[in-house]
Amino acid sequence: TLALAPGQVVADIGAGTGYFTVRMAKAAAQPKVYAVDIEKSMVEYVQQRAEKEGLKQVVAVQASADRANLPEPVDVVLIVDTYHHIPNRPAFFRELRKSMKLSGRLAIIDFRKGAPSGPPEEFRFTPDQITEELKQAGFRLQAQHDFLPRQLFLVYTF
Repeated sequence: TLALAPGQVVADIGAGTGYFTVRMAKAAAQPKVYAVDIEKSMVEYVQQRAEKEGLKQVVAVQASADRANLPEPVDVVLIVDTYHHIPNRPAFFRELRKSMKLSGRLAIIDFRKGAPSGPPEEFRFTPDQITEELKQAGFRLQAQHDFLPRQLFLVYTF
């Protein structure tokens, strides 16, 4: 669904143990993938995992609370089940835009309100709420996918 292409650079923000990082790195396109996390232990873990699995195109990045700290502009940003953890989201995403190529896309996957599992309801958002916050950062909704039973899958450009 992300339509990754050879030569692209991707950021997995909130990468944790690298579940999506590894899958994107192993995709046919074999993009360079930045595994970004605020937790130092997760950054160390995913770097070791990438080395163990021979994924030379994976680079672990230590994020801070207000920025992803990406070392170069990226084509695609993927944020899975992490949106609600980001403080001051409009400011964070305004800063993130500076680390995205002009043709860049931002994919947000997060739990739907009312889904049977996931974080408490107060940490879930409707597509309109996410879109409004991202609009404040200069993003616009490009696509909304509804094939995930418990999660939203929204793609933004600017």
